[in-house]
Amino acid sequence: MPRFALPGAELDWELSDEGGAPVVQLHGLTSSRYRDRLLGVDLGLGLSGTRLLRYDARGHGRSTGRAVPEDYRWDALAHDLLALLDHVFPGEAVHGVGPSMGCGTLLHAIALDPGRFRGLTLVVPATAWETRAARAAEYRASADVVEQQGFETFAALGALAPRPPATVGTPITQPDVPKELLPTLLRGAALTDLPPREVVARVAVPTTVMAWVDDPAHPVSSAEAIAGLVQGSRLVLAATPQDVARWPAMLHEQVLETR
Repeated sequence: MPRFALPGAELDWELSDEGGAPVVQLHGLTSSRYRDRLLGVDLGLGLSGTRLLRYDARGHGRSTGRAVPEDYRWDALAHDLLALLDHVFPGEAVHGVGPSMGCGTLLHAIALDPGRFRGLTLVVPATAWETRAARAAEYRASADVVEQQGFETFAALGALAPRPPATVGTPITQPDVPKELLPTLLRGAALTDLPPREVVARVAVPTTVMAWVDDPAHPVSSAEAIAGLVQGSRLVLAATPQDVARWPAMLHEQVLETR
């Protein structure tokens, strides 16, 4: 796979080139493009007639990273994304799609460079603003668990956590990150948040916000807040795996509409 060098990291990326509109797909915290496929949130699967860029964020999957928590703030990851887009799609506006951490990265990236994007598909936004502080404390506590009790204990506790009804039937997976970097990634997540509301309200491209119900880490309140701020955006909620199975077709439709 190609590698893209950045300060403190090398990103592993791939391009499925079928011509057509450029699309970039991101993933969530402690995941990767491979793990997101197992989890059923690889919305680019079957996205025909596009140039689809997938990559692993620094410190995730096959990409490298360093033990600096600030590297994994969403605004820092947004700079990584914009640099990679300059390399793969120079001078082109792209459609961005990503869940959770990927959603946060995209919102920071479009705030930094609004002309870089022609559309957004924001999937299962994480806790934000008022709900972020409590989640940040959980991330710091989880980092302590990894350091004091080990990666396997952290993964086992994650497997026992209640699952949103829309994800029933997807396999139990472990974090796809280097074990030694996991505490750093979690502490980086604790340092970050979405851009301020007034910045999100300036997003001026066609936007779809997709969320599922009954997930404290990705509350519907975050999706509703983003959709309420972005003028003309569309909010899609899923309660079952069948609802989530329709998301790739929705993404394809949105990309065709905005190309």
